Amino acid sequence: MIRFLTRTRGFSRFDWRDWLSYGYLLIGLFTMFAPIVWLVMSSLKTESAISQFPPSFLPYSQKTVQVQGYDKPLPLYETRNAQGQWQPMAQVRRIGIMATMVDPAQPERVTQVNINERRPINELKFAWSNYTELFGKFSFGTYLWNSVFITVVATLLTLLVNSMAAFALSKYKFSGQKTVFVLIIATLMIPPTIVLVPVFLVINSVGLLNSLWGVILPAIATPTGVFLLRQYMLTIPDELLEAARMDHASEWRIYWKIILPLSAPALAVLAIFSVMWRWNDFLLPLIVLSRSEFFTLQLALNSFQGELNTQWNYLLAMTVITLIPITLVFAFLQKYITTGIAGAGVK
Repeated sequence: MIRFLTRTRGFSRFDWRDWLSYGYLLIGLFTMFAPIVWLVMSSLKTESAISQFPPSFLPYSQKTVQVQGYDKPLPLYETRNAQGQWQPMAQVRRIGIMATMVDPAQPERVTQVNINERRPINELKFAWSNYTELFGKFSFGTYLWNSVFITVVATLLTLLVNSMAAFALSKYKFSGQKTVFVLIIATLMIPPTIVLVPVFLVINSVGLLNSLWGVILPAIATPTGVFLLRQYMLTIPDELLEAARMDHASEWRIYWKIILPLSAPALAVLAIFSVMWRWNDFLLPLIVLSRSEFFTLQLALNSFQGELNTQWNYLLAMTVITLIPITLVFAFLQKYITTGIAGAGVK
């Protein structure tokens, strides 16, 4: 692996082209992954550490100490004494620019210190409780199940419906075939927000409001999926289908046993797209689901932002969790993306 990553352009040492190439790749890697890494590290900070300025990359939290005579632990600071030396002091209260400090070793010693003459004592502390307390503070399990159910079922139905339409448009000859295909592709020019009101009225008329099926069914047929699968199925030789028909195979058997296995790369690409569409969808669930027990993770993230107070530590932790399924799907199926898209453009 190291030898592969350190390859050069045929020379025994790096020349300026190698340095330029690797520098460009490192800049691109940093640009893409730096915000994600910062998000993950921020999700491991305590609520007070998130609000610190200037912000820090690692999850540093201010140390606290239990002082005799005080009920709660007090934050620790280093303050400058009369001799110009720094010593640890605990803050009791702060009024304006003056803070009341107490010596943890001598609780009876209380002094007033200017806030500019002190600095906080921090320690590296990972707040794993941001993740463990999600299930207790919120209905996180319900939101997660709703998102997983919608994503999985919608993706399976999308693959089934789009592959059947693509099979008919690529392997059957009928009057108006090209017209139907052009009409399907033409729907790509219609913004989803334009049909949002008619979709809502249809969902309401069939009684699917506040139902997960009201989010699943309206979006299972996609013109992008039909186009991608049709172009790929055109590369499958018609002789295979004719041979299967000569062996008295039904059209359903041909579709299920021949077309779908041979279209696996294109189906994998569509599966990745469908998972991303369904998992990150916000607008359709927003107008269909109004009861919190049916919320998806995206709606739950939006509902966590209060008007006066937002618990950013839990919000960031939940955001990280929502990124995990997309990352896993892409990691396992990414090898099919190039093959599927390239194969769809052969004919």
